[in-house]
Amino acid sequence: MTVTVDTVLESAGTGRYQRALLGIFGLVWAADAMQVLAVGFSAASIAASFGLTVPVALQTGTLFFLGMMVGAALFGRLADRFGRRRVLIFTVAVDALFGFASVFAPSFEVLLALRFVTGAAVGGTLPVDYAMMAEFLPPRNRGRWLVMLEGFWAVGTVVVALVAWAASAYGYAEAWRAIFMATAVPALIGVGLRVFVPESPMYLIKTGRVAEARTVLSRLLEINGRPPLDRDADIALPQHGETTGLFSPSLKRRTLLMLAVWFLVSLSYYGVFTWMPPRLAGEGFGFVRGYGFLLALALAQLPGYALAAWGVETVGRKPTLIAFLLLSAAGCGLFALASSAMLIGTALMVMSFALLGSWGALYAYTPELYPTASRATGMGAAGAMARLGGLLAPTLIAYLVTQSFALAVGLFALLLLLAAVAASRIDAETRAQALD
Repeated sequence: MTVTVDTVLESAGTGRYQRALLGIFGLVWAADAMQVLAVGFSAASIAASFGLTVPVALQTGTLFFLGMMVGAALFGRLADRFGRRRVLIFTVAVDALFGFASVFAPSFEVLLALRFVTGAAVGGTLPVDYAMMAEFLPPRNRGRWLVMLEGFWAVGTVVVALVAWAASAYGYAEAWRAIFMATAVPALIGVGLRVFVPESPMYLIKTGRVAEARTVLSRLLEINGRPPLDRDADIALPQHGETTGLFSPSLKRRTLLMLAVWFLVSLSYYGVFTWMPPRLAGEGFGFVRGYGFLLALALAQLPGYALAAWGVETVGRKPTLIAFLLLSAAGCGLFALASSAMLIGTALMVMSFALLGSWGALYAYTPELYPTASRATGMGAAGAMARLGGLLAPTLIAYLVTQSFALAVGLFALLLLLAAVAASRIDAETRAQALD
């Protein structure tokens, strides 16, 4: 008798085993969010520390996103070739080491180099995390759990906002060092925890290591309190054809459209949230000012994730993604037209809620579009496009902000509408679909 990995995962359900994985992956995911968003929260402090302007200080973000783009493309392919587990342990270790070293950078030039290497490690961690987590989840509630993992991004956002707020309140002259220290600690803890995460059973079977896959799946069933595997059962992956290349005839269309969505969402998200923290902390008006409101924006992300988690399982991946992209565009449009603090505050809350809901749906959808042999590569390519958007966003918005900040956010509304159109053209809905 032959059973598929997804059949075993369905039998195991979601229990203690997946909760442990979610905690381990989520800790580093939150740390990575802090690393990414530290760009906006640390720029003003870095500028003051080294006698620079804020746009020059934001070069730390440029180098960080350049590193992420390289890391996402490189480590995604390596994970498909050499295994998810090895790549994850390596990237998290580099993230922790160079992130911690950033705290003690003696010059701006050294800081730039350290942020580039840290960015490469973070870029490699993010796509492989999702590919691996997806491969331990049963089809019927995979989307919900992947959005839950993405929800740790909001946790990291809240923590980095609190750290920046505390450093500012205490008048710490070099607040950026405290911020980078806070981002490094969970990554350092995560290095040790990742050692306990086994290799993906889908990857093991794909590479002919069936006995090892059986051991991992047997342990999963045991921890979740389910009946053991039949000793005579053979384990395999479902076969839906031999096509694995991202740009092979059957995958080319969805790859191009998905990469476009990742790029447009990233360009908009980082364009808004790279400049928003320093702007609202020092130049906002009324209640739309200071770290307190930034914390409120971070908290607004949590219900966005919750709604996305419900939507991807109940309505479907694609319609949920499209709905959140349209709502994100509406939030940006409202900001561009707003003339009062109340409307601006409302627009920002809608943007934070909807953009993070978009990311949740996007991360649940993308790994399911590719077979096991190219899943991490697909996530890596998507991550690389996202980092390209993050890389271009500071330069684009720096130019547009000199004209009008509202004009810049209005442009992002248009880009998000284009992303919704691209998402609507993807040729697959993957809700409850088995992975092959």
